[in-house]
Amino acid sequence: MNGRCVITVGDLGEFGVVARIAERLPQGGTVLLGPGDDAAMVRSPDGRVVVTTDLLIEGRHFRRDWSSGYDIGRKAAAQNLSDIVAMGADPTGIVVGLGLPADAATGWLDDLTDGFRDECDLVGASVVGGDVTRCDLVVLGVTALGDLGGRAPVTRSGARPGDVVAVTGRLGHAAAGLALLAAGEKGPAELLDAHRRPAPPYACGPRAAALGATSMLDVSDGLLQDLGHVAEASEVGIVLLPEAFVISESLEEAAGRLGVDPLGWILSGGDDHALAATFPQSVRLPQEWTVVGRAEAGKGVQVNGRSMAYEGWDHFRE
Repeated sequence: MNGRCVITVGDLGEFGVVARIAERLPQGGTVLLGPGDDAAMVRSPDGRVVVTTDLLIEGRHFRRDWSSGYDIGRKAAAQNLSDIVAMGADPTGIVVGLGLPADAATGWLDDLTDGFRDECDLVGASVVGGDVTRCDLVVLGVTALGDLGGRAPVTRSGARPGDVVAVTGRLGHAAAGLALLAAGEKGPAELLDAHRRPAPPYACGPRAAALGATSMLDVSDGLLQDLGHVAEASEVGIVLLPEAFVISESLEEAAGRLGVDPLGWILSGGDDHALAATFPQSVRLPQEWTVVGRAEAGKGVQVNGRSMAYEGWDHFRE
C-alpha cells in the first residue's frame, strides 16, 4: 500500500461557482491534491479507506425557510462524518455533489460552503472536491472518507449475548425540533437548533473502537430501528430499559406543548446522529456513554418486555 487514495470528484475549479467554493475551503494535512484537477488525492496511512455517502433533498430532508445555508452545510457534512466515526474510523475528507436552483444566491452558497468547512474542521477533515449542476431544488450528495488508523472496523454484526448496550450524544432532540417547527412553535431554541444542525459525538467513535466496542452505529433513523439492525446483523436480542434514558427539561417542555410522550422522540426520532454501541460487560465506559440496555439470546428489540416494531425514519413513507 502506498498510503494514497485517488478520488474522482468532477472538474472542481472549471466553473466559476465551483472555483468560488474551492477558494473558501482550506485543505487539511490529509489532502495531497485538492480541488482544481479531475480528481483529488487523499492520504490513507492505514491502507484501507472507509467510505459512506448520503443524499439530502430540499423539502424532504431540510427546508430553506427553516434552516440557513450554513445550517444545511453543517447538517449535510455531519450526517456523513458521523457514519465514518461509527465505524471506529477518523474522517479525512468529503466530496460534495450539489444541485442548485436559479434562486440560490451567492451569499447563500457561501454560507453553505462555510457550514461544510466548519463541520469538517471539528474532525480535522477537508472538503476535497465535488461537482455542481443546475437543479429545480437544492440537492446535496455527500461522500465522506475515513481512515481506521490500524484498528479493525466496528460493524453492526459483532454484538454478543451479555454485552451492554450504551449510547452517547443527543437522542430525540432533532425529532422534537422538527415537530415544533411543523407546529409553528418558536422554541425551545435548543430543540429547533438540534433539528437544523446535529452535534454528533465524533470523538467517541474511535475511542469506542479502542475500548473494544463489539458493534456500533450512528443513530440516524431512530434508536429502535437502528438497534434493530444490530440485533438482526448480530443475531441477538436487545432489551432496552426506558428508565435509563435521561429526558431533558427542553424535551419535557416540548412534549407538554404538543401533548406527546417525550420517550417516543428518544426511541424513534432520527437525525441526532448519536452513537449506539455494544460493549463487553468488563469494559469500563467513560462518562460520555450511558448504558441503556443489554444484548441477550433472542431476536429483535424489546422495551419493558414488549417487542417493538422498528419505528423510525422511512425514506419512502410520507
